[in-house]
Amino acid sequence: MSRRTVSRSRLTPTRRTVTLGGTAAIAATALAACNPGGSGDGDGGGEGEPVAEQDTAALAGKSLSYLYFTDGPDEQATRDLIAAFEQEYDVTVELEIVPFADITTTLQARLSGGQAPDVARVAATAPFAGDLLLLDDYLGADYLEQFTEGVQVGMADADGRIHAIASDLTQNGPFVNTDLFEQAGVALPESWTWEEMVDLATQVQEATGTEFAFAMDKSGHRLSTILSQGGTYLVQDSSSSLDVAAAATALQPLVDMIEAGTSPRDFWLDSGTKYQGANEVFLAQQVPVYLSGNWQVAQFDEDAEFGWATMPNPTQVVGGGFPGGKFMVGFAEGPENQLAATFLEFMNSTESQKSFISASAFMPTRADLTESGVEYPVRNEEMGIFVDDLAETPTEAYAACYDANFDAAAQEFVAEFAAVVSGNKDLATAMEDLRASIDAIVEQA
Repeated sequence: MSRRTVSRSRLTPTRRTVTLGGTAAIAATALAACNPGGSGDGDGGGEGEPVAEQDTAALAGKSLSYLYFTDGPDEQATRDLIAAFEQEYDVTVELEIVPFADITTTLQARLSGGQAPDVARVAATAPFAGDLLLLDDYLGADYLEQFTEGVQVGMADADGRIHAIASDLTQNGPFVNTDLFEQAGVALPESWTWEEMVDLATQVQEATGTEFAFAMDKSGHRLSTILSQGGTYLVQDSSSSLDVAAAATALQPLVDMIEAGTSPRDFWLDSGTKYQGANEVFLAQQVPVYLSGNWQVAQFDEDAEFGWATMPNPTQVVGGGFPGGKFMVGFAEGPENQLAATFLEFMNSTESQKSFISASAFMPTRADLTESGVEYPVRNEEMGIFVDDLAETPTEAYAACYDANFDAAAQEFVAEFAAVVSGNKDLATAMEDLRASIDAIVEQA
């Protein structure tokens, strides 16, 4: 196993501030490159123009409605970009913010009532199939190629038409308490397999007396990280795809740790299939290795009173994590299709996305930014490991995450895994039952 000695700087929390030039300033630069091509219907059904060829003066005085939910720091970054867009095009963007839990029901109610917004930020496109504005005619079919192969799966409909733009990504991955590793005299490797990760985490637990060696969020999404590393997925292409034997093999190390008491048991038995994070266990320094995702970086930077770092995901059959993320979409019945397409392209240009994700601690979806990397103002080194791990994440993981049946399948996954943890089922039987449940979900869909 390749190992490296962890330096003192790696063991101490750091704050790396990078000068970004301000979101609005970056947005102004983005405007110069904000013109793709294509042709199609726009402005509520009238003949639209390719964004690259349109007379931008024709948009002056128009108003655009944007239904939005916020994860926190992304709101100000969004407002800065909107301000730059409004100034450049002499338009007004009406930003309406709703809670994340309400975005789908609010949009569906608006659509059924004939009051579609022009654009929206969504976590999934499936609930709005048939209502989305097709963007090929405005942005050009080759616009898809500006984004990484994985997210392209979620940006195109069943006919290969662009119906959404992947605006940002999240990525699952492990955090380590570097103070505990140093105290235990255990060196962190450059990379690790699942077996190596479990072995090192157990060494640290035994040497330091922590309650656990490994913890992870109670989440079908996080469990799917382990499935992906084992080479199988709940769903693919709107079909059930779970390899029962591969799933059991992939999950066995986690089951073994829970049975041995080195990973929390009660955690999986509370609150049904509802998500529950293990971040408090990590912050209490009761576990040296914690599998969660990049959204924890800002919290840990602020709240952790110990040295910590991110690590590449462990490998089984393959490596990489499991992605999540958000989309920006337009609606065909929206009153300003032409302006909507121009806005969507602007908000997802290279410079706009760079400013948005760096301020918000998200991962890039654009191919150029994924290749070049992004400078983050908080914990840039740790965020960079998540970005690098995107390259190791299989395309099939994106297809699983973006599948319309994933959420329902993931809830069944948590329920079956909890049955194993409680001792009501063995792992092989639980995976057989999970496969049957997913088959039924897909059939009913």
